Order: sequence, then structure tokens, then C-alpha cells
Amino acid sequence: MWSYIAGKVLRNRIIFIITIVLFTIFMGYQSRFVELDYHYAALLPKTDSTYIDIVNFKEKFGEDGNVMIVAVTDSNFFEKNKFNDWLKLQENLKKIKGFEGVFSISDIVNLKKDSKKKKFVINNFFPDSIKTQKELDSLSVLIGNFPFYDELVYFKKHNVFLLALTFNESIVNSKKREDVVKEVEERVNEWSSKYNNNVRFSGLPFTRTKISLMIQKELNMFVWLALLITALILYLFFRSFKVVIFAMLIVGTGAVWGLGSLALFDYKMTILSGMIPPLIIVIGIPNSVFLLNKYHKEYTLHGNKIKALYRVISKVGNATFLTNLTTAAGFATFIITGNRFLMEFGIVASLNILGIFILSITLIPVFFSFLPEPKQKHVKHLNYKIINNIVNTFVFIVKNKRIYIYVVVVLFLLAAGYGISKVHTQGYIVDDIPEDNPIYIDLKYLENVAGGVMPIEITVAKSDKKDSVDYYMLKKINTLHEHLKKNKNFSKPVSIINAVKFANQAFHKGKKKFYKFPDLNRANNIQSYINDFTGSNKLMSKFIDSSFQTVRISMRVRDIGTKKMNKLRADLKNKLNSIFPPDKYLTVVTGSSIVFTQGTSHLINNLFTSLALAIFIISLFMALMFSSFRMIIVSLVPNILPLIFTAALMGYFNIPIKPSTILVFSIAFGISVDNAIHFLTKYRQELIANNWRIKESVINALKETGVSIIYTATILFFGFGIFILSDFGGTVAIGMLVSVTLFFAMLSNLVLLPSILLSYEKKITTKAFKDHIIE
Repeated sequence: MWSYIAGKVLRNRIIFIITIVLFTIFMGYQSRFVELDYHYAALLPKTDSTYIDIVNFKEKFGEDGNVMIVAVTDSNFFEKNKFNDWLKLQENLKKIKGFEGVFSISDIVNLKKDSKKKKFVINNFFPDSIKTQKELDSLSVLIGNFPFYDELVYFKKHNVFLLALTFNESIVNSKKREDVVKEVEERVNEWSSKYNNNVRFSGLPFTRTKISLMIQKELNMFVWLALLITALILYLFFRSFKVVIFAMLIVGTGAVWGLGSLALFDYKMTILSGMIPPLIIVIGIPNSVFLLNKYHKEYTLHGNKIKALYRVISKVGNATFLTNLTTAAGFATFIITGNRFLMEFGIVASLNILGIFILSITLIPVFFSFLPEPKQKHVKHLNYKIINNIVNTFVFIVKNKRIYIYVVVVLFLLAAGYGISKVHTQGYIVDDIPEDNPIYIDLKYLENVAGGVMPIEITVAKSDKKDSVDYYMLKKINTLHEHLKKNKNFSKPVSIINAVKFANQAFHKGKKKFYKFPDLNRANNIQSYINDFTGSNKLMSKFIDSSFQTVRISMRVRDIGTKKMNKLRADLKNKLNSIFPPDKYLTVVTGSSIVFTQGTSHLINNLFTSLALAIFIISLFMALMFSSFRMIIVSLVPNILPLIFTAALMGYFNIPIKPSTILVFSIAFGISVDNAIHFLTKYRQELIANNWRIKESVINALKETGVSIIYTATILFFGFGIFILSDFGGTVAIGMLVSVTLFFAMLSNLVLLPSILLSYEKKITTKAFKDHIIE
């Protein structure tokens, strides 16, 4: 088959070039339409109960993650000129299109009891403009009489004042959000610079906007870094600008195809999909290395350029195809995770890895068929003293020190077992953002001030949907409030209970001691006042549904990690069941923090499944190629050991299992097994050439493929290493752990794999393996 393909490619060179150029122009045009993704990552499938809970919650109460927070820390906030400018700032912010509401301490209201009409009269606490400092001083003191607002719009203990900007749902998930956030920052910073104030920004819309911009910046940086690093290494190995230029042209074309694929599938750019172009460059270069090494090796044997190029395809085409197929399979298994971002990443990455194979297997023979024959300086890399010395060292160890290799492997497994026993699962909402990033710093500051930043929601309703909220249900919710206030992981709970307490205080002429939940008699007296207040106050109406049956208790929770969060959720659910008997009440704990925690656990489980699937699928590919069960086992062992090594490192260095780190195993396994495929393919060819002399065949295979494996391992090590420069912890983890895993895989395939073949010889190398040749 591959001999036929070789003939077709070399006889139809112009047709192949024209076809690829036209398709690349088309994909380049499509890539112009790639957009950043402005939606929050859906970690759970739509059938999951946690996902259903958050959807039901949003249908009743709206989005829980559409508020941007501006926090001002200032002990002299109530200074006349400063406060007046704050009022002007807020009015200007309200004019920005994209907000449903803008609320801060300057918008607070006071309730006055109208006994005749039995209603509360709502008055603005602050006037539109402050005329004197004395007036402002008196108002600032008076605020202290209203506990309702403390830890809601300001934090007296910390001298922190909040400005909450609620995004319109059509804006919060669109590109327009960037312009809105930028305008808010500019106007707030203009005010803060005038008074030298410390201002902090947070909230999901702000954080997601900044992350989107970081993705855009990193995409450009990593594409150029990948091209630079791989080009430099290629030149150091081949000492040929022609090799570098044509290899870069091929992977550059692959990167364009990758971006075009995103647009064709109507996928948006995310943290993961932003890695695809540089990944294509890094993964595509090893194809060029193996094909060019084979070309130069063949040319040195007989001096016929076309014959050498023909054999490039016919002899290593099958192995190169399988190596790309196994790498693509490692990425394709992410499709089963159920996570949209990972599914899109898996589809586009796997298809474009096969695309880069097509480009490599066609364009390298075509390009070099038009170029002059290689000169001596072009093939000198085949005899580099350093590389050959390294390969000869491996040959010596494999021939004479196999017992030591097995002892080292056993000791390694014992040490790895202890390391793996220390591996734990943990995920933080912001653990992908570095601790010195302003986003992280501001978020943690607000977490310490407010007691939490990530939304957690509780809804309570009666089991009988005909029943509405009554006094006894509110009393139980008040009991829950008192319990929640004792937990340091939560911010102040906010619900209709806060409004009831505020109404009770207003009913008693604003006396601070009456900011409490009323007894039954007092509640009956102010019932109409409460009903009127909850109906007219838009803010409080968000905490009880329109049917007056479901009550919402809203809080913010600290980013305490998935393990503690799971326990916190379980404890909270137990407390809810003790206050609200399950046979009479329906209680739900939901919110973005709960969805993240449950989603992380779900994703980790699915990624483990995807890893198992990757091993299974790659084993099937190996079976089709080698037709020998024993050889499949032999090829898998040296490539599973690096995964064990990486897992042990994670245990020793306290790197937790989380979505970004578990990704490493499927990616690394799909790539590392390529070395075994190239080695075993050459080994099988040597068996034929050497009339079944196993020892000679193993050594010859090691000598020829060893150089290419070292070249590609070096490129992959430094190629994935560039991701360590990312600002995202997950990307750093992928870069660091994949680099280490692939380096260890190189050693394993060059030392352990040939050692096993020599030790067991004919027990492993069956006739089926020798005879099953795909041409």
C-alpha cells in the first residue's frame, strides 16, 4: 500500500502542491473568523442532577455569576469632594450599555413606616449631591444604625466599600463584555488615581474577561515560541537552513489548518483550543525528523535521490502513520469526557494531528525532490559524535547490563508505589491563575474581607407546591441564617430574612435593636408592610420567586478546594435536612461553586476513563500493525512506566490530580508510544534482512532509530517546555509534566524495550510478528 502511495505522490507532485496550497488558503481565510469563547465552561453533562439544579435555579432567579465587583479600601471614603465624585462616577457607569443594575452604598435606602397606609415609604439615604462635610459626616454615622447594609455593600471592619455591576445576560457572554469591562476600569481608575485610592476588581465577568485576553496574548506568544524553539533545535541537529525552512513551512501550514478547523466547526477559542496551533507545531516536527533522517540514511546507501524519497514513504510511511494515529487517539479520547471544551479540543487536535501527517508524508518527499541531492554536509548529522556516543552507550547497556536495568526498574516501581500513594485529588476555582497575578490577588483580598467570593445558593420550598411561604417557614430559614453566620467559609447570608429584619427595624422607628427576626405577633402586625416591601424592592424580589413559594439564600464561599468543598456541601445538606424535614420541604444547594466542585470530580473520573480508552485503542492499533499479542505487551510496558513515573513525581512534589494534570497522561501516552512503534517497525525489517537473528536485529534497530528518537524527544521536551511560560497553572502543568514524561519515555524505549526483546528473544518475537508486514 505504501509503495503505491509513494509512487502516486512522486508522480503527481504539482497536483499535490496546488491542492495543499488552495486548501491552506481556504483554511487561512476561515481562521479569520475564530472568536474567543466568552461563556463559562460547562463541566457537567445536561443529565447530571447538579446541572439540572443550577438550570432550575437560573430559571427562577436569573444568572448567579453576572456581577462584577469594584472594591474600594478607604478609611476616609466619606470625604465630601471624594464622595460627590463617587456619585458622579456611579451615574456615568449607569450610562454604560450592558448593565442591568449598578449598586453601591450611595444607593442604599431608608424605610419609613406609614401607619395610615400600612406600608413602608422608601427614601434614598443619600441625596444626589452632598453640600457640606457636616451633612456627610452625620449620614455616615447614621449608616451604622442599619445592620442590613453591613457586609452587603460595605464592610465597616475593613473600611471596604463595594460597587456591584450586574451585567445584562446578552452582554456577559459576548465579546462586547471586553469593551464594557475596559470602560469600567478606565472610569474607576480615573476616580481612584485622583484620590490615590486602592481599588480592586473581581467577579466572574471581570475574571473571565481578563482570562480571555490572556488566552489571546498567549496564543500568539506560543505559536512564535514553538516555531523558534523547534527551528533552532532542527538547525542544531541538521545544520541546514533548507531543512528548517521546509519543516517550518509544513508545521506552519498545519497550524493554519488547526485555526481554520476551529472556525469550520464553529468552535470558540478557549484556554485548551488556544494550545492547538503550537501543539501542532511541536508534534508535527518529529514527523519531519524521522522522514528526513530516513531520506538521508537511504541516500548515503545508494546515492539515488528519487529512490531514497520513494523509500521514505514506502519504508516508514506505515510507522509514521501509526505514530500519528496513536497520538491523535490520545487526544481523541477527550471526546468522551462530556465536557464541551475538552470535546472540542479533542476533535480539532486529533483531526489536525492526522492533517500534519498528510502534510509531512507528501510535502517532504515533494519538496526535496525539487532540490539538489544532499551534499556531505547535509548528512553529517547521521554521524554526530555526541549523539552516536549516546546511542552506543545505550547499546552497551542493553547488551551487557540488562540485569542492572531490571534492578533499577524494580527499585523504581517500589519508590513510585510510595509516591503514588501520596497522590491526592484537589482542585481550586482559581488555581490556574498564578498567585502574583492581580486577578488572584484581588480575589483573595475580597475573599478575606467578605468571607467568600464564589456563589453558593440554597433554595427552600415546601413539598406541596400549593403551599406558599409562611411565617414558620421563614422562622426555619432564620435558624439556618444563624447557623450559616457561624461558618467562616461563608460570607454573610442574604435572603428575604434580611428584608424581614430590616422591615421589623423600620416598623419600630428604625431602632437598631429591632433588626432581628420578629415573633409571631409582631410578624402579623407588619405582614402587609413586608408584603409591600418585598413586592416593590427589586433587589429583594430576587430572593423569593414570583409564585411566593421558593426562597433563595445567597452566599459567597471561600475557594477552599474540592475536597473540603465536598465535605462542606455534605455537612450543609445534613443541616438543611435537620431544619427542614425532607418529607415537608425541598432544599437544594447549588451555585457556580457547587457546579465547579461537582464538575471537577466528574471530569477527573471521565479523564481516567479516557486514559484507559487511549491505552485500549492504541493497543488495537498496535495489534493491527504487529499482529502479535506478546509484542503489544512489550511495547506498552516501556510506555506505561513513564506514566507511573509522572504519577509518582506528582505524589512526591504534592502536585494534585485535577483536570489539567490528568490531561497529561493521555497526551503523553499517545506521543511516547510513537518511539516504540518506530523501533519495533525497524526491528521487524531487520529481522527479515538478518534472517531471524534477533540480537543483531535489535542492535541494528536501536542504532538506526536511536538517533531519530533522541532528536524527536529533544524537540518534544523543549517544545512542550515552552508552556511552562504560561500564566495559567493548567497549561504550565501540561508543559512541565508532559516534557518530563516524554523524556523518561525516551529512556525507557531506548533501554528497557530492547533489553526485554534480547532477554526473552523467541518467546516474544513470534513468526506472526515477523510475517505481518504492511507495505
